[in-house]
Order: sequence, then C-alpha cells, then structure tokens
Amino acid sequence: MLRISASPPHGIAQEIEIRYSTDKKINDDEIARRCVNIITWDTTLPEGKITVKVERGWVTLSGEVPWHFQRVAAESGVRKISGVTGITNLITIKARVQPGDVKQKIQDALKRSAEVEANAIRITVTDSGVRLEGKVNDWREREIVEKAAWSVAGVMAVDDRLTV
Repeated sequence: MLRISASPPHGIAQEIEIRYSTDKKINDDEIARRCVNIITWDTTLPEGKITVKVERGWVTLSGEVPWHFQRVAAESGVRKISGVTGITNLITIKARVQPGDVKQKIQDALKRSAEVEANAIRITVTDSGVRLEGKVNDWREREIVEKAAWSVAGVMAVDDRLTV
C-alpha cells in the first residue's frame, strides 16, 4: 500500500515488491505518482486538498473540496491512468453557504435557462443536500435542473424526485 498527498508529495510503502525490468505490470508507487501528478496539474482542483492511496492498483481518493465538479474531476483524471484497477472516491464536499443561499442560486440558474419552467420545480435545501420535486417536460430538462443544483458551491447531495 502506498499513500501520497498532493502537496507536499510524500508516501508510505508498507509492502515492498521486487520488480524486474521485464515486468509489464505498473506498480502502486508509479500509479500513485501519476495520480498525484494528474491532480496537481489540474488547475480546477484545490492544491494539497486531495490524498491518493494505492493498493494493488486500486486508487482511493480522499480529502475535501468545495465543489461537486472537483470531486468528479479528480476521479475522472485518475481513471485514465494505466494500471488502475478501480477507484474509491471518498472526497467530501465542504459546505460553505447557507441553505437559503443555495435555494436562491438554484432558482436563479433555472430562471436563466429558457428550457426550464422554473415555477414547476420545488427546491428543498437541508443540511444533507438538495431535494428537487415537480414536473419537467423531458429527460433533457430534468438533467438541466439537476446540473443547476450541483453547480452551487456547498451542495453535497441532490435527491432528484422530478417526474417527466
């Protein structure tokens, strides 16, 4: 097992493995190094907030970020690395806003979208996330509403109960 933090880079190897130059398998230390590089190079990700742990090719990401898209971007970036057999994404989203602010920002985003009838959607904000209820015209409209909810900083979960 190897654990590396993006800033400053450091690691702990608990299992030392002997490798031969003819081995085609990519080892955990190399996978971890590549993961840290991908995360460090991604300017949308906060520096030093994501930790990478690799064990037998399985990558575990942990840490805290302010936006959902950053959580997704970190996972998406390391998924492309050769030798990765799977990913566990334990990155959490740090809430920085008040529930009233979240609701207002989602409503504003829906009003800006000409494709969505914003008045037909009920938005409930709790400490655990956002619940969307109401009726939309089609699946694309449903996706637009859900993306609007995820686009607000501090949203940790979206419970999509919209009907088509």
